[in-house]
Amino acid sequence: MKQKIDPRAADTRRTKSSGNVFLDLGFEPAEAKVMALRAQVMIHLEMYLKSQGWTQAEAAEQLGVSQPRVSRLLKGQWQDFSLDMLLTLAARVGLEPHVSLAA
Repeated sequence: MKQKIDPRAADTRRTKSSGNVFLDLGFEPAEAKVMALRAQVMIHLEMYLKSQGWTQAEAAEQLGVSQPRVSRLLKGQWQDFSLDMLLTLAARVGLEPHVSLAA
């Protein structure tokens, strides 16, 4: 029996990334930067919460939010969180977020 091969696997064309997936997806540059920052803070928060070994309910208590909100955070539902809220949550658990701007 011959195994079917997905034709996409044979496609060797590649598009160089800009380094920001949101920009590559067509978002306006300023919006893409904010979305990338939100994703980065969410990743750090997720790693921190998992390193603490907390249940979602315990994490919710530490963050001062509901358990379903923690669930959305851990699932990476970035559209549910502003950058401001993510930085606030990070600070609530003792992380020290900082912002630096470069020209």
